[in-house]
Amino acid sequence: MEGSLTAVVRRIDGFCDEVPRQWATAEDDGPLRLFVRDGRGWPFYARPVPGGRTVTGPDVTRVRARQRALRLPEAFEWVPAAAPSMLDAVRDAGLTPRLCPLLVLDGEPPPAPFPPGYEGRLLGPADGDLATAIGVLNWVAAEAFGLASQRGLSTAELAVLRDDLAEGRAARLLVTGPDGPVAAGSAQRSGDVVEIVGVGTLPAARRQGLAGAVTAALAEAARAAGADVVFLAAADEDAARVYQRVGFRVVGHTGIAEAS
Repeated sequence: MEGSLTAVVRRIDGFCDEVPRQWATAEDDGPLRLFVRDGRGWPFYARPVPGGRTVTGPDVTRVRARQRALRLPEAFEWVPAAAPSMLDAVRDAGLTPRLCPLLVLDGEPPPAPFPPGYEGRLLGPADGDLATAIGVLNWVAAEAFGLASQRGLSTAELAVLRDDLAEGRAARLLVTGPDGPVAAGSAQRSGDVVEIVGVGTLPAARRQGLAGAVTAALAEAARAAGADVVFLAAADEDAARVYQRVGFRVVGHTGIAEAS
């Protein structure tokens, strides 16, 4: 059992190093790697180079300065089992790390239907209203997580999204209820590994099982498309229990450190 868990965590760590390359340029600085997005979009993190040397506080401080110069968030993400030196390094650099449960889907997700009156829609590359729908989805996600609303996609950005959806590099799911859009979730893929991200519900619609239903729908779509490993990082133990109810199990943690 322990060997299989180690193998899964190793694949997830490899995914976290590989998936940003679809939309970003990798820039190495000693034992750390910064991903600089090519064009507009959610900015990526810096992380340890797989198999690299021990990370120290000065390494993190140096990359933070580079992030500031590029006007990027000072954000680091890593898998502690793969890079045990990161925890002390980010602390030494003045950041407060968080450890979030890391979960992997076991087998097929159990049925998790949307509550009566709610419907989940996987956005497709041929959808005529894709620009409007993705704008609504982004608004729901921003409201759910208390973030600033994003502007609409440009023609070029919409074309990139259509390609990502068509090629299976990304998935977007929007949930609508009696009073309009209320929840959303996304997935990103590299090879046969898929990460579910950005599952959020508007405050007024919470505690109805929407987060679990969104996660199950995205996981089912990933499995149907041939994904071997489907994983996610939960914000905390309470959130992890939601995902465990739809077939996920905890296999470790991810580390996150961000400047306030």
